[in-house]
Amino acid sequence: MHWQAFLGVAALLTITPGPDMAVVTRSALERGWGAAVRTTLGVNAGLLAWAGAAAVGLAALLSASAEAFTVLKLVGAAYLVVLGAQSWRAARRPPSEPERDRGGSSFRRGLLTNLLNPKIGVFYSTLLPQFVDQRHDVLAQSLALATIHNLLGLVWLPLYGALVVKAGDRLRRPRVRALLERATGTVLIGLGLRLAVERR
Repeated sequence: MHWQAFLGVAALLTITPGPDMAVVTRSALERGWGAAVRTTLGVNAGLLAWAGAAAVGLAALLSASAEAFTVLKLVGAAYLVVLGAQSWRAARRPPSEPERDRGGSSFRRGLLTNLLNPKIGVFYSTLLPQFVDQRHDVLAQSLALATIHNLLGLVWLPLYGALVVKAGDRLRRPRVRALLERATGTVLIGLGLRLAVERR
């Protein structure tokens, strides 16, 4: 298993802005660092689910089925657009105290962001084999590499969330908060639309 090379690739992918960082930003601003951590746990639970599916071949099957891929992709795209629209609505609301995380909604937000994104399954089923030694247990190596990717996320996203919370007072100033909410909403909507129109 070429884990050293994978570590560099996975680290770069982890810190690259995308849906995961966008939903963690939103949770951190709305509900504080604890919610950002719970969102991170949801994000990584979704990643692990796809990693397990990829390891046993489900993601490869999904990749081969254009219909299944398209349906799941459109559902995931719609979910990101809804989150983006919620951020735009939040930008018009007056500032308030951080909301409470009722019913594990922060965890669920992170989980659904990744579960409804079939590109993660394709990512795992196409990227991981490049770093696997086929002379040894492929399933074990695939799961080990996916675990490395998840551990990087578990370190980076809470740290990023803490930075957002630390700057929270400044970021919650009405004008700044509204701009950030609109920026986050625009990123989420843009990612959703890109996911909807992108080819496999």
